Amino acid sequence: MGKHKYTIGIMLLLLVVGCSKDFLDKQPLDTINTENYPKTADELVTVVNGAYQPLQWPKLYNMRMWTSDIMAGNSIVGAGGGSDGIETQDMSNFVTQPDNAGVLDLWRGPWPGILMSNIVLETAPLLDIDEAIKTRSMGEAHFLRALYYFILVRYFGDVPLVTVPLSSDDDLLPARDPVDEVYGLIVDDLNEAIGLLPTKSSYAQQDLGRATKGAAAGLLAKVYLTLGNYEKVVEMATMVEGLGYELNADYSDNFNIDMENSKESLFEVQYASDGGYGFWDNENQASWTSPFMGPRGANFVAGGYGWNQPTQEFMDQYEPGDLRKDVTVLYEGCPDFDGKAYKSSYSLTGYNVRKFLVPLSVVPGYDNSPLNFPVLRYSDVLLMKAEALNELGRTSEAEPYLNMVRNRAGLGNIQTGLGKTEFRNAVLKERRMELAFEGQRWFDLIRVDGGQYGLDFLHSIGKTNASSKHLLFPVPQIEIDRNPNLSQNPGY
Repeated sequence: MGKHKYTIGIMLLLLVVGCSKDFLDKQPLDTINTENYPKTADELVTVVNGAYQPLQWPKLYNMRMWTSDIMAGNSIVGAGGGSDGIETQDMSNFVTQPDNAGVLDLWRGPWPGILMSNIVLETAPLLDIDEAIKTRSMGEAHFLRALYYFILVRYFGDVPLVTVPLSSDDDLLPARDPVDEVYGLIVDDLNEAIGLLPTKSSYAQQDLGRATKGAAAGLLAKVYLTLGNYEKVVEMATMVEGLGYELNADYSDNFNIDMENSKESLFEVQYASDGGYGFWDNENQASWTSPFMGPRGANFVAGGYGWNQPTQEFMDQYEPGDLRKDVTVLYEGCPDFDGKAYKSSYSLTGYNVRKFLVPLSVVPGYDNSPLNFPVLRYSDVLLMKAEALNELGRTSEAEPYLNMVRNRAGLGNIQTGLGKTEFRNAVLKERRMELAFEGQRWFDLIRVDGGQYGLDFLHSIGKTNASSKHLLFPVPQIEIDRNPNLSQNPGY
């Protein structure tokens, strides 16, 4: 998709909701002006494009989603030390309080996308426009609303279900709805999206990056995996298999700015150069991953703030010969980066993330990295199917799906004859290495065995503060103060 269109969409929504560009830092469930609803196909598409844009923001995939790997124990904050990233340090040390700035970002981040999706779903059926555009737009809105709610429900549990644009006559102070009802909406939305969205192969080049039938099926597989409905995981993963996705021959292709939206990509957040907007503004189009994760003082990338430094425990999980290691991390003795040798002194742990770095020779400005962020890849779907088949007692059928991912990484087949628990642990480890620093590990920790798997792991690496209450974040206190109908999560 033309990446600049994200900004066009959000600018239209500023007219629709009638407030300034910092409206996200105000009550997010604001009133709207229905007279400014889209009336033409072009206006509808503009609002749809705007519904994608909150994914780009630091509140979600440009920062907070990938910093969950720090909380999950793959890495430490690093950064500049002291109070730099203090909110992330507190989250990763499990001393989070309801006034934590990172928690507030994650709570507020999805709501503008949900609002825009609701506007599309209310407006599109009434428009006399091209049916293909109408159908696709509704499919995109169902997909995006599901994704935003999936983020919210996994971080916070019960959240308000808002399925229509609220007007001044509506209840603007909604209470939280139960998790089961939230997941019910997510499942319904994704099933609708599967029926409405085109396949990836049917998109023109300029529309690559939009939600597709495969993205909806893959996300629904992940939802069902979270819910423990393994039969449905297999069904959805099999659907994705039939849509023509493949593993890239080289793991590094998934993080190559010249191969974005590749045959392995089901869905990724689209980034481009900043386009004249401030780097720290919501309208910014550039990715933060390279400048934030680049090693400090190394002159490897523009910026180089030194965030997200892998731990020794994480590094010790690599098997000999794993080709992903040299793509994923920088370590002393690793292949040179853009002609420069890495030194362990660049990091507090001796390591930095490599997979999201864009060399200075490619992007000389810290505010211009165009590298997309992967939300869902085909390798993830294969590993979900392997896990689900094993949970169904069909371990021998699961082995080829795990082996496909291992073989691409240069590793041999998994040992045959493993029991269910051993195979599950093998899949979870493979997910950790395959999807490292892509914001997936935390969700794996909290979904297995009701979160006990995660607590056991966190305690084993010294994060002894972690307890069952930390499987959910606190609802931000500022939101409770504004809306007395919101309740707090237990223990906060």
